[in-house]
This record gives sequence, C-alpha cells and structure tokens, in this order.
Amino acid sequence: MVYRFKLVSDEVSNFAREYEIDSSATFLQLRNAILDSVGYSKEDFNSFFLCDEDWQKHEEITLEDMGSTSDQDIWVMGDTPLSELIEEDGQRLIFVFDYMTERAFFMEMKESFPGRSLSDPICLMKRGNAPAQYVDLDEFDAKIDQTAAQTLSADDLDLDIYDDNQYNEEDIAEGFDINNL
Repeated sequence: MVYRFKLVSDEVSNFAREYEIDSSATFLQLRNAILDSVGYSKEDFNSFFLCDEDWQKHEEITLEDMGSTSDQDIWVMGDTPLSELIEEDGQRLIFVFDYMTERAFFMEMKESFPGRSLSDPICLMKRGNAPAQYVDLDEFDAKIDQTAAQTLSADDLDLDIYDDNQYNEEDIAEGFDINNL
C-alpha cells in the first residue's frame, strides 16, 4: 500500500509538499524524504508526533532511543514502519525539525492506495520555499515576545487586579466558588 502525505508550515503560507511513500517504509525514510525535499541537514535531532484532529501531540517517534524508563512504548524512526502507526486517511502528524524552538511541519495522510507499492519515497509536489532550518535564537525570542505583547496587550485584558484594600479576607478563608467567578 502507498500513502500520500501533505506537509505544510505555519511559518510560510505558500509552502507545501506532497509525498508518496510505501506503507512498509520506516519513519526514518519519511524523515529523510522530507529533509531532502526542503534542503535541510540530516545532522539534527528531530521527531514525529502522532496527533489527534486538534493537533494535540500523542505518541512520539524519535530518531534514536533516548533510554526512557517509562512504561510507554518507545518508537524509533529506523525501526518503525509507517503502517505500524498510520492506520487511516486523515491521520495527522507533526514533524519537529528544530527542537530548540519547537519549529515543526504539520502533516496529514491524505490518501492511501491499496495494491500499489513504491521502492523509494517520492516528492510529488513542491510549492514555495521552506522556512529556514535554523533561526537566530535572540531574533526568535524577540519575535515571540512581540507576538505575545500584541496578543496580550493590557488593553485587551479584562482583569480586576486586587490591591491591599480590595479583597475580602472571608472569601480567601472560605475558598472561591468557581461558578461565581
């Protein structure tokens, strides 16, 4: 069976890639196809995350076994065929390519083709330029701070900030009723 994935970035609006890859291929082969198609180095650590329909991360597929002592399953890219974790069209994944800044690509398995096979993954479509693989951390932090300041400006918040004369000690002693807030 062959899977078709679409990959996009939240950093570059006109960027997209589509890949076809055999279901028996490993996550490492998918990783390498992605990195090759966007021109990124393969020297860095990265991971895939299986996600729900709201892009919440669940299982992680790592480049290497990090020696976790938890009871959870450890999924390693080179040892895990796609078919082991990808079960249906619409499966969402996040591919974190920059762990320092949590920068990632968003992926969805768009379609599966039973009865077909591929020896190597192929990039079917390239649109736009990928975001830079590396960013200056100071510039990144400044951009995040600026975005946060714009999003959470004091004028937009409707908060009552208590000063020493505005709270009732009985409310504090009795506890708060969340329904009355």
